[in-house]
Amino acid sequence: MSTKILPGLLLCAVVTAVACGLAQAETALFGRAWLESLVLAILLGTALRTLTPLSARWDAGIHFSAKTLLELAVLLLGATVSAGALLANGWMLLTGIAGVVGLAIGCSYAIGRLSGLSAKLALLIACGNSICGNSAIAAVAPVIDADGEDVAASISFTAVLGVIVVLLLPLAMPLLSLSASQYGVFAGLTVYAVPQVLAATGAVSLTSAHVGTLVKLVRVLMLGPVVLLLSLFGPQAGDAPRQRLRLSALVPWFIAGFLALMALRSAGLLPPALLKPAQAASSFLTVMSMAALGLGVDARSVLRAGGRVTMVVVLSLLVLCAISLGLIHFLHIA
Repeated sequence: MSTKILPGLLLCAVVTAVACGLAQAETALFGRAWLESLVLAILLGTALRTLTPLSARWDAGIHFSAKTLLELAVLLLGATVSAGALLANGWMLLTGIAGVVGLAIGCSYAIGRLSGLSAKLALLIACGNSICGNSAIAAVAPVIDADGEDVAASISFTAVLGVIVVLLLPLAMPLLSLSASQYGVFAGLTVYAVPQVLAATGAVSLTSAHVGTLVKLVRVLMLGPVVLLLSLFGPQAGDAPRQRLRLSALVPWFIAGFLALMALRSAGLLPPALLKPAQAASSFLTVMSMAALGLGVDARSVLRAGGRVTMVVVLSLLVLCAISLGLIHFLHIA
C-alpha cells in the first residue's frame, strides 16, 4: 500500500469513528439512530471539507477510500445477494429498467436542448443522469468526441447532487408510501452510482439494499448498448475516428465481482459462515467511503456550477424520478 494514501485514509477512518460514535450515542439517548452512521459520515466529511482548507496531501487517501473501498464494499455485497430478489419480479422489471433508461435519456436530452445546451453537452448530461453519473459521462465523452469544457460542465454538479440525493432519498419512502422493495427499485433507478445506491438504501433496510443494487446493476449494464449505439450513430467532430470500445470501461471489475459472488450465492456455493462477515465488512467499508465522499465535496461548488447546467440536471433527475415511480406502479411491485 502506497504511503501517499495513508494521511487521507486515516482521516477517513477518524471521520468514520466519529460518525459511528454519534450513531451509537443517538441509540443510547433516543432508542434509535435518527441519522445513521452512513449519513453522519457524509455530513461530517462535507462540513470538514467546506469549512477547513485541506492540503493536497490528503487527496490520495480520500480518493482511494471514496473509490476503491466503496467498490470493494459493492463487491462484497454480492456474497449476500440472491438473484431471486430481482427475478421474483420477472422479465417485465428487466424490460422496464431498459425502458426507463431509454426514455430518461430522450427526455433529458430534450430538456438540455430546449434549455440552449449544445448537442454533445446535452447528451453527456442525459447519459450521466439516466445511467450512472460520472462513469457514463467518462465512457460517452470519447465516443462522441466531447470537448473538455463540456465534460467538466456536465460533471461539475454531479458530485454534490449525488450526495444530496443519497441524503434526501430515504425521505421518499414514507412520503410516497413505498415498501422496502419498492424503495429499492426506486433508488436503483434514480441514484447515479452503484455505491451511492448502497449508501441510499443501506440505512433503510437490507431488502432495499439488495433490490436497489440489483436494479442499479441492470441499469449500469445498459451503458454498453448505449455507448455502442453512440459509437455508431452519435455526433462526432468532423472526420474524427470512432473510438474503440473496451469491455473494462463498460463492465467495471467490482461489478463483475459482484455478479460472480451473487451467482455463487444463488447457487449455494458460498459457505454460510462467510455471509455475515462479508455483510459486516461491506457495511464498514461503505461508511468509511461515505466519509471520503463527503471529504471530496465542497458545498460551495454548487454556487460555482453553471446555472443552466444545474437546472437541466435537476429537471432531468425529477423526470427520471417520475418515470421510475410510474414503472413501479405499472408493474404493481409490492
